[in-house]
Amino acid sequence: MIPAAFDYKVAESAEHAISLLGEHGDEAKLLAGGHSLIPMMRYRLASPSVLVDVGRLNDLNYIRRSNGSVAIGALTTHSDLEHSDELKQSCPLLASVAALVGDPAVRHRGTLGGTLAHADPASDLPAAVLALDGTITVQGPGGSREIAASDFFAGYFESALADDEMITEVSVPVSTGGWNYQKFNRRAQDWAIVGVAVAEGGKGVSLVNMGSTPLRATAVEEAVASGAPAADAAAVAADGLTPPSDLNADPDYRAHLARVLTHRALTTSGLN
Repeated sequence: MIPAAFDYKVAESAEHAISLLGEHGDEAKLLAGGHSLIPMMRYRLASPSVLVDVGRLNDLNYIRRSNGSVAIGALTTHSDLEHSDELKQSCPLLASVAALVGDPAVRHRGTLGGTLAHADPASDLPAAVLALDGTITVQGPGGSREIAASDFFAGYFESALADDEMITEVSVPVSTGGWNYQKFNRRAQDWAIVGVAVAEGGKGVSLVNMGSTPLRATAVEEAVASGAPAADAAAVAADGLTPPSDLNADPDYRAHLARVLTHRALTTSGLN
């Protein structure tokens, strides 16, 4: 399908983008890589009257380590994350997960800020940022504010981001302890039917496509903290959750996958 007609604006800075969002309200959408927004527009699931192109704001593309954390500009691409030597040393989980997103074309255009703002529960990187206890910095007309990843995802394709705000930076702690990411999908470039991200040997565990948002597997984290072995911790991965049902899997199958993949991720991260 062809998207509905829209106006196109090129943002010259983050402040310019925010002013355009304020001018056009919820009729405007930011365009970065476009791999999430454009398909939704083609299927008329989204019909913004104005697209604000922020893809040329090079000052929001960076990876910097400082004071025990890694700061990542919102327009840093998945490919940049995948190939960053700094990230491989400081937070290998994030670099590894980025390498599994879509295909090379998607990774060269898709951005970290874009995938977080899209808030798709089937997306890989939001779950990784959640497991890492990341912080998301957003900027609006009133200035900047920081939102914990655990508070950012509000519902299916919904986040704490206001209509006149944009993500400018993502910060994650330096994390080199036991880590792993497991995902089950039909083809390498497909969305995960279920995915599991493990950080710091199980202190942080998050699930992909097991609810309306990326989810912390709190039951697993509590089991690990109490000294449970990997098999016992993984057994409670789906406890209290309501997995979705679609053409790929029903809730029971997703719950089974969550337990199996969590066990694999925990043992690969070093938990016996």
